[in-house]
Amino acid sequence: MFCRANMKKVLLAIVLFSAVLLIAACGTKARQPASELDTPEHHVFTGMKLMDQEKYQEAEREFTLALELNDQYSKAYTGMGLAKAYQRNYAAAFDELEKAWKTAKANDEQLAVHIGYIRVNTQSKVACMKIGVDCEQDTSWLKKCVSSYEDAVKLDPSSSAAPYFMGLAYKTALEYGKAGAMFAKVLEIRKDYVSQANAQWNLVQKIQRAMPGTVTGKKIALLESISRADAAALFMEELKIDVLYKKRTPKTFDTSFKDPEKARSAGPAPLTAKDIANHPLKADIEGILAIGVRGLEINPQGNFEPAGALNRAEYALMIEDILIKVTGDNALATKFIGTTSPFPDLRSDLPYFNAVMVVTSRGIMEATDITTGEFAPLKPVPGADALLIIRKIKEELKFD
Repeated sequence: MFCRANMKKVLLAIVLFSAVLLIAACGTKARQPASELDTPEHHVFTGMKLMDQEKYQEAEREFTLALELNDQYSKAYTGMGLAKAYQRNYAAAFDELEKAWKTAKANDEQLAVHIGYIRVNTQSKVACMKIGVDCEQDTSWLKKCVSSYEDAVKLDPSSSAAPYFMGLAYKTALEYGKAGAMFAKVLEIRKDYVSQANAQWNLVQKIQRAMPGTVTGKKIALLESISRADAAALFMEELKIDVLYKKRTPKTFDTSFKDPEKARSAGPAPLTAKDIANHPLKADIEGILAIGVRGLEINPQGNFEPAGALNRAEYALMIEDILIKVTGDNALATKFIGTTSPFPDLRSDLPYFNAVMVVTSRGIMEATDITTGEFAPLKPVPGADALLIIRKIKEELKFD
């Protein structure tokens, strides 16, 4: 009786074990490699290259192919998390990074996860800034980046990727001093991301020289191309053009008789445009419209076109107009007409030639390429350059 009971238990255990083996055998099987290069490592390498080219869906496909070969390959999950983040699917991105951490065994795999967390947290903030959202729902994003960075350098103090992406995080947080220190560290290590870090370090240095004094100015400094609305904000907030005009423009007094009742009721309505009602920089735009700056007027249809991109020639015309009004020197408007152009890409008969000459002769703007001497009038105006030009105007006018 006892032996029969034990036999039943043994048979039951065998049946259960066989069932487990059967279920495991029926599970997802790893895909067999189709060629020598069909490896998880190669697909992740290709996926990361595609990420650098901003081909995020193609990169995601490579990471998927890697996981089909080895569903325990941590770096494929890290890459997948980055691909999801750059497509603004942050919940899925963090899920993939969690899988990456659970499967990470070697130091280099753990290092990749820590750097992945820096990048995903930063990218979530960048995306919010691009659509004009303050992202106050996660004010701890930068602290999380710092924590991930500290964990990364503990694993590998010679990592170039960790300080590079931490530098981008600090730049996104508008902490330019700390960002510059991180990019300088990449240049000291001299392994990966050297050219990228050098470009970022130069940008940060330019922003620091421009010394933006407002949050708006610091945000605009990061833009690759400023818009008409951005220019209005910079003139109002950074240049303080309204205060500048009051100080430099001679006062005029109207001593004629005015009916008190009519004077009280006939206050001028604020000048505005049809297309700025819900624009976040509406107050700055209306301030510029009230003051009047050449090139930042309302068009015949009554629109300001706030999103319109500015080129260097248009910005030069605006700066020339400001200088004429502030200095009272109307001769500036025609000072260089009839002279020979020193720039190979700028004819002297162009309508903006005089303005370009006014700003370049004073060192407020300069050639974009010192080797060829090109001014590049039709190129966009980066935010950092726009701020640096305003700083030079202040120095020229001794106004701060």
